[in-house]
Amino acid sequence: MMKVIKFEDEEKWLEYRKGKITGTRLKDIISKNGTKQKKIGFYEIIADRISIPPDNENRLERGHRLEDCAIRKFEKKTGKKVENDLVMWVRGDNEDIALSPDGYIGTKEAVEVKCLASAKHIEAYLTQKIPSEYEYQVLQYFICNDDLERLYFVFYDNCCPIDMFYLIVDRADIPSTKIAEYLQLEKETLRHIDLIIQSMLF
Repeated sequence: MMKVIKFEDEEKWLEYRKGKITGTRLKDIISKNGTKQKKIGFYEIIADRISIPPDNENRLERGHRLEDCAIRKFEKKTGKKVENDLVMWVRGDNEDIALSPDGYIGTKEAVEVKCLASAKHIEAYLTQKIPSEYEYQVLQYFICNDDLERLYFVFYDNCCPIDMFYLIVDRADIPSTKIAEYLQLEKETLRHIDLIIQSMLF
């Protein structure tokens, strides 16, 4: 039997919608092809129910502000001392192939921090997978630094009960042929860019 609930204002209506499957959200929860793979709406409902509502801070500004806190928590949990000066890593044979690490522990270990929206944070925690949109960023760490052995991919969301966790990517986890292939692609792309610039300027 259907139940009708009335609200005095939109704010209360919006609050009541949280953590529920609505018509708007259904497409982000149910997979048409019948797979059991979870869609983002699944994690959004969990986030609605367990995370503290975020303020209206810009996502990029929030990420920068929380990055230092994430690194301090990572240090406390692992006992590792992380340098997080403002630096660029560049390849010795081509300084146009570069990366700005969020943190580093000598030259053999690095730290990348992501302060994602709560649903994405929870998805990464439950699946124990780095979101696919960061695949090339992970790869670039190992392309830039031939000495790098391990990347700690740190997730931090101060709105969630489990606010910080990290996943480890070792060089051995990535086929060396893939690193070499993408390094070569970057070099070829840069050469092509140089040729275009030369043709336009001279």
